[in-house]
Amino acid sequence: MRIAICPGSFDPLTVGHVDLVERAAALFDRVVVSILVNTEKAPLFTQSERMAIAREVFATVANVEVDAFDGLTVDYAVRRGAIAMVRGLRSATDTDYELSMSLMNRHLKPSVDTVFLPTAASVAHVSSRLVKEVWRLGGDVRGLVPAAVEARLRAMRAVDAPAR
Repeated sequence: MRIAICPGSFDPLTVGHVDLVERAAALFDRVVVSILVNTEKAPLFTQSERMAIAREVFATVANVEVDAFDGLTVDYAVRRGAIAMVRGLRSATDTDYELSMSLMNRHLKPSVDTVFLPTAASVAHVSSRLVKEVWRLGGDVRGLVPAAVEARLRAMRAVDAPAR
């Protein structure tokens, strides 16, 4: 079985992530959406919320599962029996960063390749960082995130809204 991981913080999961995972699912027998536990970041969603969202979003994609990990991504990939890590590329900046990471990962674990998929043009402008910024400033994130994320963001805003 050809297993790949799609690692990231997925905070929040965006339509760009969905595009990447679905495309990876067409290339590999099993794809693991691998949610990084990063204690140095203050995430918008908790680890369990991000996992629940990803499971909801990918529930209809039979060969996709969701898991969490900490530590080196490449070590996690080996533990999962993955032959590849799938990464999306939106820009030259992404390419420079991801290439350096892939070379280091290859040095650490030559058995795990990195597969780069160029982002679909329709979602190339979408990033978790920008979605969070738009949302925090009161902007509309429809079309940038899956419905499951949008619903949770609306609920968060409703809780934070002052009583009228």
